[in-house]
Amino acid sequence: MFNKKLVSDLDVKGKKVLVRVDFNVPIKEGKVKDDTRIVAALPTINYLVEHGAAVILCSHLGRPKDEPDPAYSMQPVADYLAKLVTVPVKFAEDCIGPKAEEAAKTLKAGEILVLENTRFHKGEGKNDPEMSRQLASLADLYVNDAFGSAHRAHASTAGVADFLPAAAGFLMEKEIQYLGNAIAEPKRPFVAILGGAKISDKIGVIENLLTKADNILIGGGMANTFLAAQGYAMADSLVEAEALETAKSLLAKGSEKLLLPVDVVMANAFDAEAEMKTQDLADIPAGWRVLDIGPKTVKAFSKVVKKAGTVVWNGPMGVFEFPRFAVGTFEVAKAVANSDAVSIIGGGDSVAAINQSGLDDKITHISTGGGASLEMLEGIELPGLKVLNDK
Repeated sequence: MFNKKLVSDLDVKGKKVLVRVDFNVPIKEGKVKDDTRIVAALPTINYLVEHGAAVILCSHLGRPKDEPDPAYSMQPVADYLAKLVTVPVKFAEDCIGPKAEEAAKTLKAGEILVLENTRFHKGEGKNDPEMSRQLASLADLYVNDAFGSAHRAHASTAGVADFLPAAAGFLMEKEIQYLGNAIAEPKRPFVAILGGAKISDKIGVIENLLTKADNILIGGGMANTFLAAQGYAMADSLVEAEALETAKSLLAKGSEKLLLPVDVVMANAFDAEAEMKTQDLADIPAGWRVLDIGPKTVKAFSKVVKKAGTVVWNGPMGVFEFPRFAVGTFEVAKAVANSDAVSIIGGGDSVAAINQSGLDDKITHISTGGGASLEMLEGIELPGLKVLNDK
């Protein structure tokens, strides 16, 4: 399945290796709040260190406005990484130009250098060849281990590969194998669970999965749009009016595969403390909105999940930020964790739900990429993968 060169196919001893990692992690008051993505990159980083490479790491962080912004500095990430490895971790105050060049030049084998945020330059998002060339000039080899950014054709994720021999890291390989196999050769029944706010983000995914999955369970805000398309009055619920026709055509195509909520949890305001009611599927009363799937839906979804051979899940079942409306998401998480299926979870909120419910050790694979895993489920070739050298 995986036909790209891997980091282990390269001779890295005594070489400088530029590694694109996905260190886009939450930072609060200068401290890393969730290290999932940093820990996920350690196998590649440690492999390179142990095999005598000088390791140069680059990543974006947040969405700065194409210029330096201390709020988005990679410095706290470099400090955090230093606690997870046993070798020196250095920091360069830029990712290209004199500061980066000097830091890379003096870097010794077995040391790690973290470059400043790649998005401090507008060349990153534009995949500017000049920025790619400058990044490439720091190293002898390039490894892309940033699955979470592989769906973007940026200077550090794609352009660099025009100037250096390019291979995949171990995390990239693992992600592609799990997600690729789940879609190409799933153990059946193959069940997809899709949630989150909008259908428009997932039209391509649903269309692709209708040809591959045995069942698609729909929750979250996107379920409201499907219910509205079936003619239910949704009152103040989040409904994408411009996606109603799309929802109708998806229902017409996949009515026997698409499973929608049979009951809902409603609130009289979009508020964590709002009054709440559960009702079977019917028109939503004026002034109320759907914020979660109901207990009968949880039961119906869990029954399907229990029989599954493969489960792919992306997106929460309700307004997961409000604890009282996170029940549907947690119950579905439990069903997935307690099934015998190969389970793959992608997308920030579904991953957060699994982590918060303490069930992460019962999931086969937790993906580090939301957008990238969605594009794979849609059957799109990822730009950051496409540019790597074939075996």
